[in-house]
Amino acid sequence: MTVPCYPISHHFYSKKKQEAAMASNTVAMPAPVCLIENSSTGQLHVNQQALEILSQIDQPVVVVAIVGLYRTGKSYLMNKLAGKRSGFSLGATIQSHTKGIWMWCVPHPCKPGHTLVLLDTEGLGDVEKGDQKNDNWIFTLAVLLSSTLVYNSMGTITDNSVQNLHYVTELTEHLEVKAGDGNLDISSEFARFFPSFVWTVRDFSLDLIMDGKSITADEYLNNSLKLKKGSSKSTQSYNLPRECIRNYFPSRKCFVFRRPTSENKMRRIEELSDSDLKPVFVEQTKNFCAHIFNNTETKTMKGGFTVTGRLLGRLVETYLETIASGKVPSLDNAVLALSQIENSAAVHSALTHYKEQMKERVSFPSHTQKELSDVHGQCEAAAVHIFLERCFKDENQRYQLELMKCLQKEYESICRKNKEESEKSCKALIASLFRNVEDRLNSGLYMEIGGYKRYKGDQEHVIRQYNDTPGKGIQADAILKEFLNGKETMGNMILAADESLSEQQKRIEEDQARRDAMERDRQAIQENQKVLQQQLDDQERSYKQNMEQLLKKLKEDQKTASEEYDRVLQAKLREQKDLLESGLEEKAKKLENDVRSLSQKKEETQSQSTLSRVVETVGNAASLFLPGIAGRVLGIASSLFSRFF
Repeated sequence: MTVPCYPISHHFYSKKKQEAAMASNTVAMPAPVCLIENSSTGQLHVNQQALEILSQIDQPVVVVAIVGLYRTGKSYLMNKLAGKRSGFSLGATIQSHTKGIWMWCVPHPCKPGHTLVLLDTEGLGDVEKGDQKNDNWIFTLAVLLSSTLVYNSMGTITDNSVQNLHYVTELTEHLEVKAGDGNLDISSEFARFFPSFVWTVRDFSLDLIMDGKSITADEYLNNSLKLKKGSSKSTQSYNLPRECIRNYFPSRKCFVFRRPTSENKMRRIEELSDSDLKPVFVEQTKNFCAHIFNNTETKTMKGGFTVTGRLLGRLVETYLETIASGKVPSLDNAVLALSQIENSAAVHSALTHYKEQMKERVSFPSHTQKELSDVHGQCEAAAVHIFLERCFKDENQRYQLELMKCLQKEYESICRKNKEESEKSCKALIASLFRNVEDRLNSGLYMEIGGYKRYKGDQEHVIRQYNDTPGKGIQADAILKEFLNGKETMGNMILAADESLSEQQKRIEEDQARRDAMERDRQAIQENQKVLQQQLDDQERSYKQNMEQLLKKLKEDQKTASEEYDRVLQAKLREQKDLLESGLEEKAKKLENDVRSLSQKKEETQSQSTLSRVVETVGNAASLFLPGIAGRVLGIASSLFSRFF
């Protein structure tokens, strides 16, 4: 259940709210800035200042755009949504004040951790512009960038006011869902990705009564969008904008507003408080704001990918670059272009986090390989989470595989450094401990009667000290073996020179020395095998935790896609029912194909075979640089699926 949320009292966000917003990675702008500039030549340009603001917002954004004919009071409503009396330019003459698209980012009053982005567009149909072609682009951009599109008109909803919304009928000429798709089944595709639609009717003076009964504003809108029977040219012209609105925007809402005050006071409405306005208008405005706050969804791209402020800025750049090139923006191409940028950044961000954490948490040399492995596992899991939180549309998991490869390479580098630091530490230690023995060797103290016994005793004392010293790392046995092997010749010479020992005793000592050397070899080999096995186990764990997190994300994506299809499917069924009730059987029958296609696509999104193929594909690719999973991909995948499904 949605908790009711109402416009901020006194029309101002508190200082504490602004401070909290700044502390949580959003931006509380004191006033709007131009996002898209409309030059005198009719060219649309992105404003770098606005992009810099958006680049600082890592929160999900809720985007509300308002469109409509110029001088219809759009800016007043947007200021109310911002919690302010003024901000967006209102003007008091017949001239259009807003040029291009202006942006105001404020903390969302009802959704913690979200930023509300308000987009006020220049008035459509401004006679001063002369060239009207970019009206279509302004409207199209408002549709593409928003999660709720508000269409503002004056008086009543008449055929003329519906026809003024002809920009809707021209969207197919300015948009592609897929590059080169021929706009196949475009209404269903638009319905999946378009914003919700709110029609606001200003200075409404009629009573909401039809056939002698009171009706709601929503019923008033739906009645105004009813289709006529027939196939004449005039009927088709009448029906076309209505069909487009009905098909492209299945989620529709209507608000009517009485005239707020006298005509003289209207010229300075931004100076007036609620007490200076008609109570009915104040109440209607509160209801409008509450609906927008409570019902406008977080902005998503095609595929259900959540849009942050940073991504919104990149979307603006992508669309304007396409328009400037003379091409038609494609929803698929926009998502693909952004995914390549964001996924690369996600890899970099995740890898940077891993490196920083490993540097902070690892002390060289580590006591054991498992000690290093445990820290690596924790840091790797966090890095994968960071990547999957930010990435989207990672086709064939190309970027995740790149991250896996980079993490493995970085871990191998850390393991090499750990080994090198252990070798360095162990060599320094054994040399230091053996220094007294070396001095005695150099002075010839061991080349006397009973010298071998003294030499062996001193050597064993050094070995005990070495073994008891902590912090040697994973090369302790290997370096000890290497060092003592280097002393075998000297030991044999001392043994041969010791006249206190019989030949039999010397043979016994030689046999013991060989056994000791073999034991050292065995321990060093065992230590090395343990390290290698741990590294192979690490690779298996790496693959498993990558797949576990990926499967979780893919399941969430499947759920989002299924809900998206279900929402449009239900809208199509409602539309079909409405057409049948209106006696438009032929139009209702045409929707059958859409309904079947949507149902089929919904079922496809829930397929487990798709997930199975992803896991197998990633496993086969990862086994090239993770030999620890070679030949075990299917078994690991089966184990993962048994836990997930």
